Amino acid sequence: MLLFKVMRLRKLAQQIANCKQCIERSASLISQAEHSLKENDHARFLQTAKNITERVSMATASSQVLIPEINLNDTFDTFALDFSREKKLLECLDYLTAPNPPTIREELCTASYDTITVHWTSDDEFSVVSYELQYTIFTGQANVVSLCNSADSWMIVPNIKQNHYTVHGLQSGTKYIFVVKAINQAGSRSSEPGKLKTNSQPFKLDPKSAHRKLKVSHDNLTVERDESSSKKSHTPERFTSQGSYGVAGNVFIDSGRHYWEVVISGSTWYAIGLAYKSAPKHEWIGKNSASWALCRCHNNWVVRHNSKEIPIEPAPHLRRVGILLDYDNGSVAFYDALNSIHLYTFDITFSQPVCPTFTVWNKCLTIITGLPIPDHLDCTEQLP
Repeated sequence: MLLFKVMRLRKLAQQIANCKQCIERSASLISQAEHSLKENDHARFLQTAKNITERVSMATASSQVLIPEINLNDTFDTFALDFSREKKLLECLDYLTAPNPPTIREELCTASYDTITVHWTSDDEFSVVSYELQYTIFTGQANVVSLCNSADSWMIVPNIKQNHYTVHGLQSGTKYIFVVKAINQAGSRSSEPGKLKTNSQPFKLDPKSAHRKLKVSHDNLTVERDESSSKKSHTPERFTSQGSYGVAGNVFIDSGRHYWEVVISGSTWYAIGLAYKSAPKHEWIGKNSASWALCRCHNNWVVRHNSKEIPIEPAPHLRRVGILLDYDNGSVAFYDALNSIHLYTFDITFSQPVCPTFTVWNKCLTIITGLPIPDHLDCTEQLP
């Protein structure tokens, strides 16, 4: 009988030792959870940490009653320690983990010629302490992986508290890669890269530059031939400063990529292009070495520079002309904007700032500016 009790006591002692080890491990886990809740400046996280604090407190209190009273006179036949309640409490403890990756919402993002506003969403927004926005110029799909692995190439905006941010001072007509990182005390996770582009620099027509027989609209976006003007000038037109029936844009461009469109509102006699500030004002654009133009004269279409004309064959009813200027790489290209058809490209080594220039001899032209460069014209989209 004595031997039997000794065996039972040893068995109970082993159970108690196991329970003590379990308690020690549980206490260590609880201490770790409590420590994670004592970080400073985490107001947003503490809103969701209330339940964690309560659960840790309950687990701490329960650890005081894990060891039951032991009556050595018991037969121990049915004795067992029940840790089901404590196990359940410990399994419910929410230990802090890094937040899920946010998602850039490209359909909500907006842009101007020098800003981009990035919007994103997060599945566990309330566990995020702050966001970090990273961005860099996109030069082709092949460079995305290498860029993501190179911290030196990124601009970084830290400590963002909202789920949107406007980046200023960007290059016009340029595509960028953006990555958003969600951060809390446990770590961080980054979104998939998002590609967003700035618009082209907006401009309007300069009424002061318009020929006296042209009329510029109040919004400075439309120019038309004033058919009602029949007054004759005492000075021969070839000597006037506005002898070309033209009007210039109110901007001079000396860098970057820019795109604008011209709506042909019934005109059958016009010229669209670029000119240096030094170009003679009394000459039609394209007639000298300081200007480049796409021209229509009734049923004939040509591109012209320095009086050299090259015939082109656009669609018979060309209604909208797109102009893509890449100043840094030295080119200006003309497109049928509605049908996405390339018409002609001038390769130019620019030596001065250039100004958009428009000439119209009948009906009117309307400009649309501040546009993003269409994807099918963006050279970065063509790279593998």
